Amino acid sequence: MIAVPSPEIPALIVRGLGLFLPVAAVAALCLWRAPGRREIASMIVASGWALCTLVPLNLYAVRVGWWSFHVEGASWQGIPVDLLGAWALLWGALPALALRLLPIPLVTVLLVWVDMVLMPLAEPVVVLGAWWVLGEVVGVAVCLIPALTLAFWTRRGLLPGVRGGVQALLFLVLMVVLPVYLLATASPGIMALLPGPDGLSPPEYPGALSVLVQLLALACLPGVVAAREFAVVGGGTPLPYDPPARLVTSGPYAYVRNSMQLSMALLYLVAGVFLHPVLFVGTAASLVYGAGFASWDEGGRMRERFGSDWEVYRSGVRSWIPRLRPWEGRAEGVLYVAMDCGMCRGVGSMVASRRPTALRLRPAAEHPEVLYRLTYENAAGDRWSGLAALARAMEHLHLGWAMVGWTISLPGVRWTLQLCADAFGAGPRPSRRESPTLAEAEREREDVDT
Repeated sequence: MIAVPSPEIPALIVRGLGLFLPVAAVAALCLWRAPGRREIASMIVASGWALCTLVPLNLYAVRVGWWSFHVEGASWQGIPVDLLGAWALLWGALPALALRLLPIPLVTVLLVWVDMVLMPLAEPVVVLGAWWVLGEVVGVAVCLIPALTLAFWTRRGLLPGVRGGVQALLFLVLMVVLPVYLLATASPGIMALLPGPDGLSPPEYPGALSVLVQLLALACLPGVVAAREFAVVGGGTPLPYDPPARLVTSGPYAYVRNSMQLSMALLYLVAGVFLHPVLFVGTAASLVYGAGFASWDEGGRMRERFGSDWEVYRSGVRSWIPRLRPWEGRAEGVLYVAMDCGMCRGVGSMVASRRPTALRLRPAAEHPEVLYRLTYENAAGDRWSGLAALARAMEHLHLGWAMVGWTISLPGVRWTLQLCADAFGAGPRPSRRESPTLAEAEREREDVDT
């Protein structure tokens, strides 16, 4: 009897080699020279970006016919999971390591050439359409080049604000959006809160979507601002392999130590209440991670890097329960107020009357430079002006005002409100003339009122 080869063998070979080759290449480069902390961070960020963008790319490619997958088992939405992970390594961790040897343009050209060669060889698992090269171009533009750019910035320590924002976005997508989407495809009932085809919420849940979005935004706020604080004030990112260079005690960290873990736990809690109880597992995981591994690992590293400063901060700020007022030992700030501007004096008086913590108010005329707006400076010399300065000052009052300030300081919100404020007379104007102090201005205002 003649044995007939199984038609599944070629597919198994394609999938096996497709997974083995990128893993082997990454392992070989790591064994050749062990990656440093920044290099590990660049591999993680690049792979995360590649994975988050390759998923929608492949879903769209299958829909429009750029290519299709013919697999059995180990697939999601028709996409082989093993090849998806291998592709994320090929366009994420591998080019991050290849930057040791080659500049970005050469790495890009080499990987595009490798992908163009491998894609036709992946049949019968991957069947290419007539316009598959167009899909390749879109993938390079959306997936590969941004992943390489993030890896390069991370290796060099450049643009921490952008890197921190991207890391926060990737974490939100991988840890929240993706699990909810997987649940939605497995249990369509959890989609009952989302708008129907007519764009309206289902009648049995009127207004539920609006409440859900607002609560999710409120839960995200401390974590997003904490990530930004790491970048702007600390010069680092939330990723443990790319930490801040300075101890960050401002922003949400003046109220609670585990700002990002608390935000994530609240996010899962809200999603579990509104969408599916299984998401409560995320809340429990966040609490266990923050109280266990993160407390042990990050606490040890923080003690090693910041010594007694970390111990003092740790003794003054709780891990999970926020303070109502900011910690007295938090990073100090100075708010410069133009005394020759009635509106500015009013803002300064409002802040001063609420007994701010670790905040000094000074006339703008005392500053060595010409100031054109309300200005806030910290001890490291970082500066904010206009509504951003007011938002910073609010962090020194209490938790309620701080959350208002964090909301104001969000990029889109801040720019819009600043334009409105300028339109109503709060535009820039130089302030150099000697003028009364804040206390004198407050007494003058009280005399006028009486």
